[in-house]
Amino acid sequence: MRKEMSNSARLAMFAPLDQVGRAEAVAARLFDAITLGLLDDAEQLPSEAELAAQFRVSTVTVREALAVLRQQGLVETRRGRGGGSFVRTPEWPAQSSWAERLRLVSMAELRDFGDHYLAVAGSAAKLAAERSTPEDLERLRLTAEDLLGATGPDATRAERHFHLEVAAAAQSPRLTNQEVQLQGEHGVLLWAPLGDEEACRGSYAEHQAIVTAIAAADGDRARALTEDHILSALDRLADLHLTLETP
Repeated sequence: MRKEMSNSARLAMFAPLDQVGRAEAVAARLFDAITLGLLDDAEQLPSEAELAAQFRVSTVTVREALAVLRQQGLVETRRGRGGGSFVRTPEWPAQSSWAERLRLVSMAELRDFGDHYLAVAGSAAKLAAERSTPEDLERLRLTAEDLLGATGPDATRAERHFHLEVAAAAQSPRLTNQEVQLQGEHGVLLWAPLGDEEACRGSYAEHQAIVTAIAAADGDRARALTEDHILSALDRLADLHLTLETP
């Protein structure tokens, strides 16, 4: 079950856009929020005027972005009293769909993504150990628990949510924005192989160790544990990629 996301994570998700007037950028930000599981199924989005103010774009731009999301089946707009735009959580695609998506990504691209993600997530964990508040720590503990007993799409969402909350606990809007962008780029692929119970149990234990290091204000250990955790995920993804390349 999704826990309430931190204020820092919400601020990062709805932060003003660097390039004003781009419906694609607004749609991409909301797409990430929905697929990351940060917005619940059937949750009502802020009004067009409120979204426009948060993203610092025009209401026309927001309207165009919502139209894109409706075409993708991620948003439903209801008219009349009690109407508005509501989230529709996407169904988990078949394994063949993820395999096809992974085939389109080269090993060089995965390596480059991995290097970038290790730098961002490792730095975030270190700073979280130095800056996190008691409220941050409690949220991290609760988010880590989401992986316990989870499989398939729930496990993937739990992983992505956990690392976003670590970034939010670092109290760095830029790092949190980077985490959101990288999760939107290949986050689903990175954690998709985490489907069996044994892998989920191992990942859960790793989350617990990371939270313990952050709570102990041990930044170097938090960073090392996070990097090892992500390297294991990257190795799993690389192995899966190789099996897809095999005739």
